Amino acid sequence: MSRIDDLVASSAPQGIEFRTLGDIAELVRGNGMPKADLTNEGVGAIHYGQIYTRYGVWTTSTLSHVAPETAAKLAKANPGDIIITNTSENVEDVCKAVAWLGELPIVTGGHATVIRHDQDPKYLAYWFQSDSFRKQKKALATGTKVIDVSARQLAKVRIPVPPLAVQREIVRILDQFTQLEAELEAELEAELEARRQQYVFYRNQLLTFPETRGIPRVSMSDAGSFFGGLSGKSKADFTDGNARFVSYVNVFNNIAVDLTRDDFVRVDSGERQRALALGDIIFTGSSETPDAVGMSSVVTQAPAEPTYLNSFSIGYRLDDPDLLDPEFAKHLFRAAGMRQQISRTASGVTRFNVSKARLGKVEFPVPTRDEQTRIAGVLDDFDALANSLSAGLPAELAARRKQYEHYRDKLLTFEETEA
Repeated sequence: MSRIDDLVASSAPQGIEFRTLGDIAELVRGNGMPKADLTNEGVGAIHYGQIYTRYGVWTTSTLSHVAPETAAKLAKANPGDIIITNTSENVEDVCKAVAWLGELPIVTGGHATVIRHDQDPKYLAYWFQSDSFRKQKKALATGTKVIDVSARQLAKVRIPVPPLAVQREIVRILDQFTQLEAELEAELEAELEARRQQYVFYRNQLLTFPETRGIPRVSMSDAGSFFGGLSGKSKADFTDGNARFVSYVNVFNNIAVDLTRDDFVRVDSGERQRALALGDIIFTGSSETPDAVGMSSVVTQAPAEPTYLNSFSIGYRLDDPDLLDPEFAKHLFRAAGMRQQISRTASGVTRFNVSKARLGKVEFPVPTRDEQTRIAGVLDDFDALANSLSAGLPAELAARRKQYEHYRDKLLTFEETEA
């Protein structure tokens, strides 16, 4: 902070001036440009929705373009201009800003305003993230379901306007913080991915059983039976009622069924469905690619209340529950050897499906229960290592962002010069 203090003392000995945005900038409200207008080539364009999800504080390139004849009717943003959103579903998100630092003019559309100014563009874009701006926009925002801060209201916002040398020093420091945060996130993601790959490697090694080992193999049709999921006649059948079901996404994303979810559907009195039981194996019945179809999840704890499959999944129950340890099975059916067999059962063109008959031909190994327990224990330990980092990663990033926000607000907070 001493460098900033020195610059303020030398370049603004009377203190930092505060001015309204309307005094230091021209605000041009955008219009038009629905998503249907966006193309892969033409004049660069930033859609207001992309500012929320795809852009950071500044950018030198656009994700989308529009045809030249369309661009001629839209609000233009020149290099150095700020594009800020005017509407959102909540006050916290509204007025997210991005500085355009590309070489050529671009355009934007409705629900956005172009801010043309003679300040440091990054300084303004960073300031629009500050606590000072958040407090002011809350007072200016209107609406309930859709929150709006109009260009007219934005013009009333009071902004500290230090000399450009001070603005650029603040930008330099905040750019460093942003870079450090990005590097930390990349390092943590890389470490997490390395642990996941390590788990996958050992899972495939431990669950590959050469014929020389003499491990018996049985087909799914010989060892158990398949059953279907709940079916409904309308969307309401899957949103009301008191029968809990396991969703497709829950099965696809987890090797063990998460019975803590609160998804409920109505079950018609005439429907005869099997409720899930400990050891049941669930397969997703369809996917957009054959590699992703038939993903498995295993019930590793007995449901506390009746729980069913959804209509997009296939259930499988062993005739002898002791044949496979559920903790072993959850790893087994995600291993490379089993996944190759399951993927080969898929059929389709634009969407791939597996059937109970084709799944019945899949064979699985049956090592001794002691061996199953040993393998499951080893793989659970590797899985826990990856999950511990996965859980800790958001907390570490949140702590770093909180630290960053603290220093950002400190750098962007000035005492207003008395008139």
